[in-house]
Amino acid sequence: MVQIITDTSTLFTPEEGKKMGVEVLSLCVSIGELEGRDLAINVDDFYSRIASGQLPQSSQPPVGEVIDAYEKHKGYEIINIAMADGLSGTYQSACGAKEMAENRDDITVINTKTLCGPHRYMVQKAVQMKKEGKTAKEIIAWLEYAAENNESFLIPQDFGFLKRGGRLTPMAATFAAILKLKPIMTQTPDGKQLEKVGAKRTMKAALSDVVERFKKKGVDERYILHVSHARALEDAKFAADRMKEAFPNVEVEILELSHAFVTQGGPQCVAVQCCVR
Repeated sequence: MVQIITDTSTLFTPEEGKKMGVEVLSLCVSIGELEGRDLAINVDDFYSRIASGQLPQSSQPPVGEVIDAYEKHKGYEIINIAMADGLSGTYQSACGAKEMAENRDDITVINTKTLCGPHRYMVQKAVQMKKEGKTAKEIIAWLEYAAENNESFLIPQDFGFLKRGGRLTPMAATFAAILKLKPIMTQTPDGKQLEKVGAKRTMKAALSDVVERFKKKGVDERYILHVSHARALEDAKFAADRMKEAFPNVEVEILELSHAFVTQGGPQCVAVQCCVR
């Protein structure tokens, strides 16, 4: 028997996970004096606080909750599908909890090397494979393959947010804001940080750059594309239309980012991601 555990990087709530037979552990989020859990904090209050200058922070689920989730499913082969190591402490925390769990020998922790859209799809695929009667070994093999075959690009909008969060140098953020540039950011080769790979004057030009990078990667019907946004639905729809035009045989899904991932890209950001099927 296989039990899948994951976290809210998938943009699934614990309740949604329960319906799928998946244990979803919530990331922790704080902003100002407000502390709570990802996908549970009042969204309007959260964005109002950002607008007032408060900087949100996120962290992994408490290690005790992870241990409890492991031990709750004793007797199962447990696969914890965790968000990218380095972009959060979630993966390392999941590994540490495994070593403290009584059933540690039955637990495998997967570093997806991604987050949000591809992470969500990897969990969905794992659930599908489980229903098809695939073994834990087969599911793990596919997850490891998918972890090496996904790519993400972030197009942020709020340069002040990025500057305060340390994701752009003050000079770069000021320069970009003055020229109204759209920086294009992606994960470093080890997947642990974000780096700037380009900057364009318009969203259309930035998306054209992303399209060319996906074409170079060989994105086709073997992949699924995700466009995620932080209260930037019109930009997300525009991005999705651009992806559908460039890759007519590829499924494109639009998602709204949770609180924890607004801490990464800031309000109004758009992320475009691909994952092998």
